[in-house]
Amino acid sequence: MSLRRLIAEVRGREKTLTVYAPRDADVVAALREYFASQHVAIDHERTDGEPRAVLSDDGEELAAVGADALRELTSRDPHELGEAAPYSPLLAHLDGATFTSYDRRQMTMASREIEDRAWRANDGQLHSGFQALSNLRDERETYERLAADGLDVHVYGAPDVDLGATAFSVHGIETEEVASTWFVVFDGAGDREQFSALLAEEREESGFYGLLTYDPELVERALGALDGYRKPA
Repeated sequence: MSLRRLIAEVRGREKTLTVYAPRDADVVAALREYFASQHVAIDHERTDGEPRAVLSDDGEELAAVGADALRELTSRDPHELGEAAPYSPLLAHLDGATFTSYDRRQMTMASREIEDRAWRANDGQLHSGFQALSNLRDERETYERLAADGLDVHVYGAPDVDLGATAFSVHGIETEEVASTWFVVFDGAGDREQFSALLAEEREESGFYGLLTYDPELVERALGALDGYRKPA
């Protein structure tokens, strides 16, 4: 099983995000733009007061967040490692949903959610694919912090640069699949409720296509695919 085949197998089930906000609230348009590439329908219920949103699946409420979470989710900047993101309940319930055109900002925000889980656990294995090892340069400080204590961190990518000595394991791999996929997979440190994975394939004209999942079975399959990549650092 390859990462590409796993991505191709998963098809998202559409969920509904109902936004309660005034008629002219900017956050509604921002949320529609943010979720335009995902299987999430945006409904606008016009109300007074601060915006809030409820995520539901076939009428069942999954999560509710307030104005601060909505503003941060649609901002241009991912939160810092270790900070609690107020929009996390929304992403946690988009389990297994596919996306069709994430840009690099959205990919970075989704990656940070999984990195945070691993940071808080401070145990287990975190696997991250950067396509090319040179793409790690902007995130190197973050990954050195992640690997500083009990977390076993592995990074993958085409070996286009020499990273030198690192606190994490480096796997330079010359394959077309590694060069075209962005992934972050956390094994939950033995806790299946903490399993999480972001798997995406870059498509030249439409950004990244893939899925964000917390389903233990899917995460185990992703870990199995990564077993085939690993080699001594």
